[in-house]
Amino acid sequence: MKSTLYLKFIIIYMIFGFMSLFTAATLTRTLTEEPLERDLAADVYQEANLVANEYLPHYFLGQIDESAVHTQLVGMEAHLDGAVWFVDREGNMITSAHSDGYPTAPTAIEDFNPAEIGSAKYEVGTYHDYFKEDMITVIAPVVHGYSTQGYLLIHKSMTQIGQLQITLMNAAYITLAVIYLLSFSILLGIQFIVYRPLCKITEAAKQYASGNLDYEIPVNTEDEIGYLSASLNFMSSQLRDMEDYQKKFVANVSHDFRSPLTSIKGYVEAIADGTIPPEMQGKYLNIILFETERLTDLTKDLLTLNEFDTKNLLLDKVPFDIHEMIKNVAASFEGRCTQKKISIELVFARKHLKVVADKRKIQQVLYNLLDNAIKFSDQDSIITIETTERGDKIYTSVKDYGIGIPRNALNKIWERFYKSDLSRGKDKKGTGLGLAIVKEAIQAHGENINVVSTEGVGTEFIFSLPKAEG
Repeated sequence: MKSTLYLKFIIIYMIFGFMSLFTAATLTRTLTEEPLERDLAADVYQEANLVANEYLPHYFLGQIDESAVHTQLVGMEAHLDGAVWFVDREGNMITSAHSDGYPTAPTAIEDFNPAEIGSAKYEVGTYHDYFKEDMITVIAPVVHGYSTQGYLLIHKSMTQIGQLQITLMNAAYITLAVIYLLSFSILLGIQFIVYRPLCKITEAAKQYASGNLDYEIPVNTEDEIGYLSASLNFMSSQLRDMEDYQKKFVANVSHDFRSPLTSIKGYVEAIADGTIPPEMQGKYLNIILFETERLTDLTKDLLTLNEFDTKNLLLDKVPFDIHEMIKNVAASFEGRCTQKKISIELVFARKHLKVVADKRKIQQVLYNLLDNAIKFSDQDSIITIETTERGDKIYTSVKDYGIGIPRNALNKIWERFYKSDLSRGKDKKGTGLGLAIVKEAIQAHGENINVVSTEGVGTEFIFSLPKAEG
């Protein structure tokens, strides 16, 4: 398929070249014949008219003889390379001269009629069959005493026109050949600069369509073709990452759903068949409730992330007091904090501080960050929530003094379903989606969130929101 198109193009190009040569040959001969004939006849007529008006009248005045006229005509035929006849009014030959290759002049022109040319200055033909090939014939009257005394006839072969045509056609052929070669070099340029790279891009598209996302297009230029190739390579890498992510996503979801479902199924069957005695059923029903809550949290988090993935999330941005929200979220964790003897310290820039954001999304951000902070804090520790006002931004910090995050895990904590080994050990209920939701929510507002953590010392999350006017 690749070579077929280019081969067709080559064939078309060659046909075009032959047609161009044929057209040039035909048109050059056709278009130049009449103008050359006209120009040649005009030159001959001008020469004949000049001699007929300026020199030959002296013959009828008796001022020059026939020998002098003959000498003049010999000079004309040598100059014009033709046959020159001087006749009287009846067509009787007075004297003549002719170049090699022309027949001898007749003693008298049969059926002589000087008006046969009509309004034209010349005629083309064998002139009463005196010549074997077509001639350009011009007739110039010799006037004396206001009456025509004779005529000067000049016959010139059409061979000169053919020679001129050949010269012009040769020039046209050479020009066409040069243009053809130049255009062929352009064709070669298209072959190497456009066609071959496009074939590689086409091949890459086929490979991607068949599922081979590892195929890479070589990028050797920095032009539009190179940019397109690089873009397709980038696209394939993104698709590979997406494919890997989807596989990992499905595996994680399957794993996180399978574990609680297996536990629930096992305990329910054990209760149903009497394996677990009635006095122990309350304990295992609490386990089933715990696993059910895990499934509920996982489903809710997946639905939340789906809102961000569909790109159809519409934020309901309103001004609200961030301090009031922080107090309410902190109050919702009072029971857990009491159990772990954790105190939450609030450090506010001022009493009231309004931001513009989606209230429900920011509440979820604060909830997830505080939930993480409590989860990874030791007993009898402090969690600090602090707000800072800088220009038109409000920065909110959630800081704990817990186990911290390992350095090699800092870039992974935003990934969906990511759980560090410490996380898996301390909390079996986490879905691994909390921080992914936090980042998606903040980025949906066009803001940023950063993390600073030292293992064994603690972790601080800081995010920004736009300050409300007024």
